[in-house]
Amino acid sequence: MSTPADPEIRAVSLSAPLPADSHVHTEWSWDAPSGSMLGSCERALQLGLPAIAFTEHVDYTVWTPTEAELALNDYPPGIADGGVITPPAFDVAGYHDAVQECRERYPQLRILSGLELGEPHWYAAAVAQVLSSGPFDRVLGSLHCLADRGGYAEPDGLFEHRDPAEVIRSYLAEVAELVCSAAPFEILAHIDYPVRDWPATAGRFDAGDFEDEFRHALRCTAESGRALEINTRVPLDAQILRWWHEEGGQAVSFGSDAHEPETVARGFAGVAQFADAHGFRPGPDPYSLWARRS
Repeated sequence: MSTPADPEIRAVSLSAPLPADSHVHTEWSWDAPSGSMLGSCERALQLGLPAIAFTEHVDYTVWTPTEAELALNDYPPGIADGGVITPPAFDVAGYHDAVQECRERYPQLRILSGLELGEPHWYAAAVAQVLSSGPFDRVLGSLHCLADRGGYAEPDGLFEHRDPAEVIRSYLAEVAELVCSAAPFEILAHIDYPVRDWPATAGRFDAGDFEDEFRHALRCTAESGRALEINTRVPLDAQILRWWHEEGGQAVSFGSDAHEPETVARGFAGVAQFADAHGFRPGPDPYSLWARRS
């Protein structure tokens, strides 16, 4: 078989075994206008992925974006009215129909249904209602927002007027609250979410400066029985994965957090070796979580 011409495909194809991409968004996520479920399936097949999970956003928090974010994103009518982001209701029926269409069209690809629940510990009744419309194969829990100035904001907005170190500590403290809650999810998504927007003026981000806070959040996650996601939107600091193992973490998943087909499995070159080197091994099938080796 010839080597793929696309450098990204070649890099991913040569990093065997390939894990499933368990964190992908499509047009069924309110913030993914360039998403395509069909296109993401095509991309997964092109890359040789064994499985893909469409974990669409289900969000209830109304939050204040930065002016830069409003300028960069062309949100549909009603979402960004009044200077705040109001996530729309998730179209459960349309989503399930689309998943079924993909399963029929691409039988050679394992396609998992799923959700990414934003701040699910704050919205127990609403979350229970959407989950009752399942089944969902992958359910992620995530923290995108923190309380701020009488409302809520994402890290990029928090960094504009709060001490960066305080933002990280507040975020990880709330992660601990999330995983200690009874919120129904199996995988903690992007524990390093604020690092994406870490301000250059604060110098290089060093997870070691927040070891105690990371370890506490990781220990709570492990004690809850949940898995930790290795999100490849930005490379996960190796220290964090090592701490996860040391704090008793039993499993990991892998997620590109793609919002368009071309970023499915981004950063997956070498990610399997990364997990293996830190004590995690493939599950019994290609779409299972990777389990602790020892």
